[in-house]
Amino acid sequence: MAIELLGGRLLAPTFGSSIYVWGAIITVFMLALSLGYLAGGRLSVHAPSVRRLGLILLVAAASVSPLLMFAEGILDAVAQRVPDPRFGSLLGASLLFFVPTFFSGMVSPYAVRLLVQDRSSSGRHAGQLYFASTFGSAAGTLLTSFYLVLIMEVNHILLVMLLISGCIGILAWFGGRRGHA
Repeated sequence: MAIELLGGRLLAPTFGSSIYVWGAIITVFMLALSLGYLAGGRLSVHAPSVRRLGLILLVAAASVSPLLMFAEGILDAVAQRVPDPRFGSLLGASLLFFVPTFFSGMVSPYAVRLLVQDRSSSGRHAGQLYFASTFGSAAGTLLTSFYLVLIMEVNHILLVMLLISGCIGILAWFGGRRGHA
């Protein structure tokens, strides 16, 4: 959610902050998440491991890197080729956010698979994971929109998020070597 909010800040200088721009951002995030959920669920069927979950987190973190380096150039190029803010913002949001959001979407269903040891507890584990995920999204949204944007630049906030996800991925990768990998 924090990256979605920051997406509005990234697209605003080029495309404005109209309902079209926010509609484009929300659409890209929802589509990427839905496909990521599907892919994460399918991947979790084949030899699930904490290490593979760590790898998914690392790929998600790495895929944010282009936002830090190329967002402005990408958006300027899109605006030149697609001047309509509706379709320009949709293409720009897709180019910037689809891949990182897709990989981020893979995390929850994959984590559910790792948590569930038997069918009788699957609902409880899924509920707990989605509670933590949604609560964290709400907290991240408030933290980002009420505080972080006041004290940090968008790229710095994205870098902090990249580093947090990367550190969790590294911990899962190396922690997954012990026990069942």
